[in-house]
Amino acid sequence: MFSSHDGLCSIGELAERAGATVKSVRFYSDNGLLPEAARSAGGHRRYGPEALDRLRLIRSLRALDLPVPEVRRVLEEEDEGAAGAPGGALEDAVAGHLRELGSQLRALRWREAALRLVHESPPAERAERLRLVGAVGAPPSTAPLARFWRAWLPPRMAAPAASAFLERAVPQPPDDPAPAQVLAFARLYAFASDPCTGGAACQPEAHRSAGAREAAVLYGGLAEAYDLAGAQLLGDREPGPGEALDCFVDAYASAYGVRDTPGFRRLLAGWLAADPRLDGYWELVSGVLTPPGTRPAPTPGGCHDWLLGALAAERDPGTDPERGDPADAEPAAGTAPARAGARRRAPAAA
Repeated sequence: MFSSHDGLCSIGELAERAGATVKSVRFYSDNGLLPEAARSAGGHRRYGPEALDRLRLIRSLRALDLPVPEVRRVLEEEDEGAAGAPGGALEDAVAGHLRELGSQLRALRWREAALRLVHESPPAERAERLRLVGAVGAPPSTAPLARFWRAWLPPRMAAPAASAFLERAVPQPPDDPAPAQVLAFARLYAFASDPCTGGAACQPEAHRSAGAREAAVLYGGLAEAYDLAGAQLLGDREPGPGEALDCFVDAYASAYGVRDTPGFRRLLAGWLAADPRLDGYWELVSGVLTPPGTRPAPTPGGCHDWLLGALAAERDPGTDPERGDPADAEPAAGTAPARAGARRRAPAAA
């Protein structure tokens, strides 16, 4: 209770008791956050005892850097007696501010690593690295990488299948990157923004003839094969026959309506060998995802290369009674490889 005869206090006394400035109290009052109880005969503001707790609450919220509109919503909910309700204004405001602060911290960590990269670069490489990192925002956007893959994937590929592949193919920038990871992402960003000068020639030919069902079957099977191959890579196993290779071949055979035969495997090896390569992309992805001094994690590209090596390592030119005759590898009329023309090539996902 204030000591005055009417139980009210002046703006100066309120500010002193709350440890605030008169200017800030006046600002909160003018913005409707701190209502006045009355005005004196001379027109001076007068506040009731409840104003002290309200002012302290306002200052606590502002100390968390919550903007005035968020503070207003919290106070309105407080007035309605629902401040502690789940999902209330205070909880929403704090959660939103945490997300915003997290984004700001990621941007600051990215800028710090970029500055360290430029600072530590050899003088001959400094200008080029500055150009690369300067083209990338902070925190960096992965939109150019997603656009690159959407142009690479079969045009009629179903959205769920395309999204599932993009989750694997587009690396998320690390929250606390090392300078080398910043450089790898900047180079990846430049690669995806201008991957080649050949336009459609950069895309596997058979992608342009694969339908939505074929593309979904193919990339769904490849995802499973890459998981299996990734385990082989982590175990330092040399490319060779096994479940991973069988799954890899089956993805192509199922997508194009043919049987898995030794002949088909030889044809498939030729098709994939002739397709465009994205080795540089996957090497940069590995650089983005791998902190210095740690073992690189398998990427879809690395798994694809392991499977190609396993396919090439097979030496079975004869007939396999369980898989049929090599002649059975010829795709049926109307399937994607048949429509691709004389230079039939199955699509390589990596």
